[in-house]
Amino acid sequence: MIAPPTGATRLFVIVGDPIAQVRAPAGVTAAFAARGHDGILMPVQVAPTDLPDFLSVATRLKNLDGIVVTIPHKFACYQACTSATERAHFLRTVNLMRRRADGSGHGDMVDGLGFVGAARAKGIDPKGMRALLVGAGGAGSAIALALVEAGVSELAIHDNAAERRDALIGQLNGLGNVPVRIGTSDPAGFDFVANATPAGMKEGDPLPVDVAKLAQSAYCGCVITKPEISPFIAAARKAGCVTGTGTDMYEHHEGIMVNFLLGGEG
Repeated sequence: MIAPPTGATRLFVIVGDPIAQVRAPAGVTAAFAARGHDGILMPVQVAPTDLPDFLSVATRLKNLDGIVVTIPHKFACYQACTSATERAHFLRTVNLMRRRADGSGHGDMVDGLGFVGAARAKGIDPKGMRALLVGAGGAGSAIALALVEAGVSELAIHDNAAERRDALIGQLNGLGNVPVRIGTSDPAGFDFVANATPAGMKEGDPLPVDVAKLAQSAYCGCVITKPEISPFIAAARKAGCVTGTGTDMYEHHEGIMVNFLLGGEG
């Protein structure tokens, strides 16, 4: 049972724009209670132009212990961190910030761990698979790194922001692990198809890939949590694919997030 907050309750916030789609507040708050920690996670909607002012105030709030970061603030929040994990430094993006003793932030990026973990929970091991990733933003870059580290045989990345896409491809190829190349919206020939874009959050959004070309044997994953079953996931299920939703991803990495926010590493 979650006790009502008091003046001693430690505060955590999840910041994004929009914010109504996030599922973390209830789950993380319950996880704090399960660990015997008097803490609460609250949603905060902050526009990109207001983020610097928000972060400046956040460092001075003495009972604010951490920030969960969602779209579109993951790159900007990395820049605001004083320190970060090796993974976050490589990606130059964060989805978690933990308060340091001086009030500044220590960051990590665990979206990729949650996405790949959700696939494995469905019995899908990405090792040796040909993977197509749509989206090279904060979550997409983390998923790309996680797929490379999981041992996919090839990774193709599709993003209409060519400069961002090409920078990520170059960075990943620099690791020398697996070939990473430019992809398209055509999923034909891929075993693992990942949507790391907001496409599907709004009615009328185009599908991230040509679902008519999905192989029935392909795994399809999506980062969107609202609607819980995105149009892409609905189409993939109709095609007979094993799927993972944004909620599956969140549920898998909730424990990782809480561990980090309370002082551990992901």
